[in-house]
Amino acid sequence: MYQNFPPQPATVHVDEMLPVQREIQNLDSYRHIVVMFSGGKDSLACLLYLIDTGVPRERLEVWHHLVDGREDSSLMDWPVTEDYCRRVAKHLGVKIRFSWKEGGFEREMLRAGVPTAPIHYETPEGTRQTGGRGPAGTRLRFPQVSANLAVRWCSAYLKIDVAAAALRGDPRFLDSRTLVVTGERAEESAARARYKPFEPHRADRRFGRRRRRHIDHWRPVLHWPERQVWDIIRAHGIRPHPAYRAGFGRVSCMTCIFGAPDQWATVRAHAPERFRRIADYEAQFGVTIHRKRPVTERVLAGTAYAAAPSGIDAALCESHEETVAVPVDQWELPAGAFGEKAGPT
Repeated sequence: MYQNFPPQPATVHVDEMLPVQREIQNLDSYRHIVVMFSGGKDSLACLLYLIDTGVPRERLEVWHHLVDGREDSSLMDWPVTEDYCRRVAKHLGVKIRFSWKEGGFEREMLRAGVPTAPIHYETPEGTRQTGGRGPAGTRLRFPQVSANLAVRWCSAYLKIDVAAAALRGDPRFLDSRTLVVTGERAEESAARARYKPFEPHRADRRFGRRRRRHIDHWRPVLHWPERQVWDIIRAHGIRPHPAYRAGFGRVSCMTCIFGAPDQWATVRAHAPERFRRIADYEAQFGVTIHRKRPVTERVLAGTAYAAAPSGIDAALCESHEETVAVPVDQWELPAGAFGEKAGPT
């Protein structure tokens, strides 16, 4: 069984944990608690942890960023992810709001001498729009495999900046305390191991002279091992995203730039048209995702996951038709658990 409060790891200085402990005891001080929810296991664990901690569900809201936007473009993300997130939120009784950059990943990648596209985000009063008036720029290449967000622009432009724009633009976050919760874990990479568990959010403006926004950023599962993540999901009987059942160890994009050879082999075997589009863009740009080898070569070193047929069809559907939860004694650890990390360095 999972623990409500994970033990403090020896690698974290006690002074670093004190503000975290204070805020755990003071969650009632926040008017808004926003969980950035990708549909993956770690952000799901964050949401379930907050519920177990006793945060009233009516004070929680989950935000999901649509990587491919709301237009008819599905280049990168799993088709089922949006509906999976929606159904998990409904099952848990929490609000869900969506946000996206206009045109999504593909429009940003194909940007040539034009500003980055506007951002759209949902609020209780309706959908708002911001941005799209910056300096002209050109990409014409995939984000690169790097911890540097300047070149791995997908995380910055399609997720981090989108969330910050919504927090800055929605007036309900003015003159109040907001807690933003994200699911990074130190086990995932050396870079993430250096993240702080608690700090002011990039959209924070608590000392502003005219417009004040107190926004804290908490990473409650930062020092959790993967086993603890699966334990809390099992304790709630929540079925994980179907891509885990297909053998994928992470649920980011289906055609994630960090994809390992076995993942590319699985995509090529079960979604060949998506694989071909990625390969065609690499050839068009003359710059591969991995700099050294195109996906058409990387895939030759991989083998499609044997478990893929059990979850891939569900992951490739736009509608999540399976029940979100099952009795705990019927819950099964997916094939992708403890598998290839294939994520940020």
